[in-house]
Amino acid sequence: MNSNHPVLVAEKQHQDWLPFLEFATREVFEMMLGCQLTKSETTPVVRFNVTAVVGLAGKLSGVIGVRCQEKAAALMASRMLGMELDKVGAEISDALGEVCNMVAGNFKNKISGLGDGCMLSPPSVITGEDYTVHTRPPMPTLEVSLLFETMPLLITLHVHS
Repeated sequence: MNSNHPVLVAEKQHQDWLPFLEFATREVFEMMLGCQLTKSETTPVVRFNVTAVVGLAGKLSGVIGVRCQEKAAALMASRMLGMELDKVGAEISDALGEVCNMVAGNFKNKISGLGDGCMLSPPSVITGEDYTVHTRPPMPTLEVSLLFETMPLLITLHVHS
């Protein structure tokens, strides 16, 4: 890997990507769910119980995650699929996985040099509250806290390279 690539010049430069991560997320929710996210000034003090992750490989190696509570994921599925909220079931994981996939794709296309040079893994969805994400050695992590219909979302980017 070429360490002179403009996308990966310095670790501190990743912090500059925070507005792109937020904007990419907002665009996906507007396009796919027809809603506007609002800014959460603090990281929510809630126990998220549904997390979708998409791996990034190529010019950028890392993981993008979307964390929320099951109620928020069910509402996303309901809106995406045009289903009544009380009829949503197994579709929750597919919907949240697709939201995360769209956020990851939209984000990488906003960073110069990443669009074609970074591949995405299929999304994985984790349910439950009792887990911790560990990265090898501690890596830069960007976090964006937003509200979806007053319900907290946490969008993360763990940068590996």
